[in-house]
Amino acid sequence: MTVIEVETLNINGKVVLGIKIALGNTPLLIIKGTRGYMMCGYLNPDVAEKLGDTAVIVTGVKEFKDMISGEVKYVTSKAKELGIEVGMKGYEALKKLA
Repeated sequence: MTVIEVETLNINGKVVLGIKIALGNTPLLIIKGTRGYMMCGYLNPDVAEKLGDTAVIVTGVKEFKDMISGEVKYVTSKAKELGIEVGMKGYEALKKLA
């Protein structure tokens, strides 16, 4: 069983880094771009905001493709400055985070 997987993903011609960590019943997922990151519901949005991170959350996901096709459920104020909004598709948010 692979505990940590790292994958490069192409988002609109830009490369972002996908990190998947097998934990319990579902994995922890992060997609890291140069301007910020997308995370799954395992991570705490209040902490991301407090730290001043540029971050968005997509929930109910088990694979990177789910994050890319999913809907953004939370956006930090720094992510809002990039034009990312709740309800936006993950792919559109990642284009701004890449």
